[in-house]
Amino acid sequence: MLTAESSNSEPLILAIETATRAGGVAVARGETLLSRREGDASISHSTNLIEMIDAVLNEAGAHLSEVDVFAVAVGPGSFTGLRIGLATVKAFAEVNQRPVVGISTLAAVAHASALEGDVVSLLPAGRGELFAQMFSVAAGEVEAKDEAAHLSPAETFARYGSRSGVQFSGEGAPKLSAYLRDSAHQTAVSEDSKVQIMKSLDAAGSSVALARSIAVLALKDYREGKAVKPEDLQAVYVRPSDAEINERWQQQNQQQPAQA
Repeated sequence: MLTAESSNSEPLILAIETATRAGGVAVARGETLLSRREGDASISHSTNLIEMIDAVLNEAGAHLSEVDVFAVAVGPGSFTGLRIGLATVKAFAEVNQRPVVGISTLAAVAHASALEGDVVSLLPAGRGELFAQMFSVAAGEVEAKDEAAHLSPAETFARYGSRSGVQFSGEGAPKLSAYLRDSAHQTAVSEDSKVQIMKSLDAAGSSVALARSIAVLALKDYREGKAVKPEDLQAVYVRPSDAEINERWQQQNQQQPAQA
């Protein structure tokens, strides 16, 4: 495993998040945030990522060669965005011979929510569906309570809607909220529970910057020896790509017998 070499006792961390549409970049020295930038959801990560990295490093008074640990969101999220982020981090880490830490995007969502207790992170997964996962959050510590899943709004509500005290966070919240607001959907939970869920979803609807949380979670993993070599970093897509889904659909149709 690669190790960081620094004259400072705390590692300098460059955190990159390209899993969501806006994304962001942050630089931290240990637990201290030095600088950060949020991206623009209307601009491709391939267009402004390097510019953002240069900006946060300059603001932090640091050079790329001084970074001890590279951290990146590994998914789930945008397929294209994840590939851009991972390719960038792998290149930087390889050239500078530094370790990398991959952080679950959904774990970063739970951490960034600043909520306590059971938190379900939600991100848009395309085609009206969601990436969802439940975490236990306490004093900044984030622990997964189940596996990340690719679900429809109905499946998401069926999985988490009846849980007492559950809270929601992330950019996928409006999709679940819209599902519950549709009067055509009948739910098994009480009206009081539905009201509480709606309040949590409405509060979670806005975009939250994740790069800072990725830096915090990466520091914990780095201290626990969970950093890896750049070639060992892998994306966590959770669902097949649209191309793979379309190919499977075509194969299934070809396998169906012709009707008389």
